[in-house]
Amino acid sequence: MIELIAPAKLTWYLEITGVRGDGLHELRSEMTTLDLADRLLVDLAEDYVALANAAPVPLDETNLVARALQLVDIRAGVVIEKNIPVGGGLGGGSADAAAILRFVGGVSDDQAASLGGDVPFCQHGGRALVEGVGERVTPLAFEAREVTLMMPGFSVSTRDCYAAFDELGPSARTRRGPNDLEAAACAVEPRLASTLAWLRALYGDGVQLAGSGSTMFLAGHVEGPASAWDVTGPEGTVRFRHSITTPA
Repeated sequence: MIELIAPAKLTWYLEITGVRGDGLHELRSEMTTLDLADRLLVDLAEDYVALANAAPVPLDETNLVARALQLVDIRAGVVIEKNIPVGGGLGGGSADAAAILRFVGGVSDDQAASLGGDVPFCQHGGRALVEGVGERVTPLAFEAREVTLMMPGFSVSTRDCYAAFDELGPSARTRRGPNDLEAAACAVEPRLASTLAWLRALYGDGVQLAGSGSTMFLAGHVEGPASAWDVTGPEGTVRFRHSITTPA
C-alpha cells in the first residue's frame, strides 16, 4: 500500500469576475492548503475506489478519484479516509483527485481543471492566486497563518451554489464579507445563514464562508478546550478545529 496525503484548501477571498459562454464561472481568489487532510491508500495491484469511513461520497464513475485515475490512465485500488468535510467548501474531492495526479508526476493545469475548478490549485498546494475557472494558478510566497475552522453538520452543493448565484443576479453581490458566493450559499442552505449570524455575533464579522460553504472560518485560533471541539449552535453541532496553513 502507498499512502498519499490530500490537504484541504482554504479560500481567503472569492470574487466572481464573469460567466463564460459554456456557463462556467470565472473567478479571482487566494487559496492556501491546510494541515487538515484526507488520506488515500493506493494498491497498484487492484482496481477499485472505496471509503475507509462513512461519508456521503459517490463511488461510481463520477467520483473524482476514479476520474483522476482514468485521466492518467492507471488502474489502482484506492481507499479514501475522509477527514475533510464533504460539501464544506474545503475542496475535499478535488484534494483527493489532486493527490492521484501528484502521485503520477502531475498533469497540466488545463487537464487538472477538466476534473474540477479546485483541482489545479490542489495539485500545486501552498498559497496561490487562482483565476479563470481555476486553471490559472500563480504561486505566492508561503505565509504561515493560524485559522479556526467552524464546520457544521450540513453541507452545501457547489453546483447548486453557483446556480443560485446566477438566479440571484445583482443581489448575489450584496454581502458582508470577501466571498461573492455567501448570499448564494445561504439561499441554498438557510441553516448556513443563521449559523453565520450566530458565529458573527460571538466572534465578529471576521467569520467568513470558505468557498461555496458550508465551512466557516476565522483567522487566528479561537480559545477552546482542545485543538478540536464541538459547540451546539442554532442549527445543531458545529465542529471547531484549529488549523495552520501548509507550504506546497
